[in-house]
Amino acid sequence: MFIDYISLMLINLAAGLTLLATYVYFGLSSSNQKRWIPGFGVVGAIALVTGLHMIFTWPVIGSFNIAFGETTVLFGILFVGTSLTLAMGWELLALGIYGFFAGLVSLLIGFRIINLGLTQLPLVAGIGFILVGLGGIFSAPTLYLKENRFLRIIGAILLVVAALIFGFIGLTAYWVHLADFSTWKPLPR
Repeated sequence: MFIDYISLMLINLAAGLTLLATYVYFGLSSSNQKRWIPGFGVVGAIALVTGLHMIFTWPVIGSFNIAFGETTVLFGILFVGTSLTLAMGWELLALGIYGFFAGLVSLLIGFRIINLGLTQLPLVAGIGFILVGLGGIFSAPTLYLKENRFLRIIGAILLVVAALIFGFIGLTAYWVHLADFSTWKPLPR
């Protein structure tokens, strides 16, 4: 039996996307940026640890390690970087540029998941990846034009829809994994 913690990664992603949507809508132009540091740090740490473990050990079958592991590393490092940037009072635009390229990867993976019929819900999962990808692609313009309320509202809506998708998939995965792994026993030592 393989190790499968994609459900944890999905719920962490949903929480992170919700946090990011809230930040884009309410916090981007706020004078108190420090209040966002713990949330970005926690989400980033979980994503970075699980993503790095997945890409180095390939614990699940097939290309899921690439689709979920590598995008989780990109997501995690962006959130850790955001936490550090907010803590230091630095400008976020450089992370937006990195987010553009991470967004391209997520967009491509979303289309490929649909194309290959990967996951139990390929269309839903693919759309989730595509929405996250669009969020990443538009992160630099949103940060540059942070006073543009319309752009921030559209970004927040995209992120909330993606969070709902990944929250649904993650909770469904927990439901199924609890049943599937209920009789699993570790190998004797």
